[in-house]
Amino acid sequence: MKYFFTELLSRNAVLYYFGWICFAGTAITAVLWMTTSLQINNINAWIKPFKFFLSSAILVWTLAWYIGYLTPSKGIDGFVWVTVVVFVFEVGYISLKASQGQLSHFNISTAFNSVMFSLMGAAISIFTIYTAYIGWLFFTTDFPQLPIQYVWAIRLGIVLFVIFAFEGGMMGAKLSHTIGAPDGTPGLPLLNWSVTHGDLRVAHFIGMHALQILPLLAFYVVRSTNGVIAVAVVYGLLAAFLLWQAMRGIPVWR
Repeated sequence: MKYFFTELLSRNAVLYYFGWICFAGTAITAVLWMTTSLQINNINAWIKPFKFFLSSAILVWTLAWYIGYLTPSKGIDGFVWVTVVVFVFEVGYISLKASQGQLSHFNISTAFNSVMFSLMGAAISIFTIYTAYIGWLFFTTDFPQLPIQYVWAIRLGIVLFVIFAFEGGMMGAKLSHTIGAPDGTPGLPLLNWSVTHGDLRVAHFIGMHALQILPLLAFYVVRSTNGVIAVAVVYGLLAAFLLWQAMRGIPVWR
């Protein structure tokens, strides 16, 4: 474990320390979740900031690990700082609205809320496009020091991440993540994915986490490039099926 932290710090110090800040936010929002009763859409208001801080921490450390394989450049430095600025804005605003007992996403109840929701969408889109650029660098760079199946897992993980990150735009366009009912229906513990109707967040979550899952499988389990490609195809089809299922109004779990 000590090696992991030392190596992560050497790969990208900015994202390393920002990851710790996000983990601190995770701990703080967990305490608020356990000690307050304020609710939004029938769940504790601090669950959403908790999940976003945790997912942001995992994401920025994942990116720090991967970009450590790339040759340092101004483009990569720009990506790092765009990542920090975007996620400070995202988790900061989500936490602010939670403290007010109001929605952050899909909230167009006032001109201010509408502008902020639009800015959130624009910010995360910029980050996602920049992540696609990082993926392009992985596709156009040779990594003779790395197992080729691991490299392909990173490449395909980024592809699926970008695709299903943009799937979030469907929710933004609908101003809702639930199909067939308003948001706030009964859901799975913590995840809160609807157990009564379709939920677009399921495919969004599964697809984006290909960024971590595929490289881990390639490093520890799958030992061939063809195997990694096959796993990536199956994984992508699973995420696509979950999206199709949600669009039909069918819950992932009844």
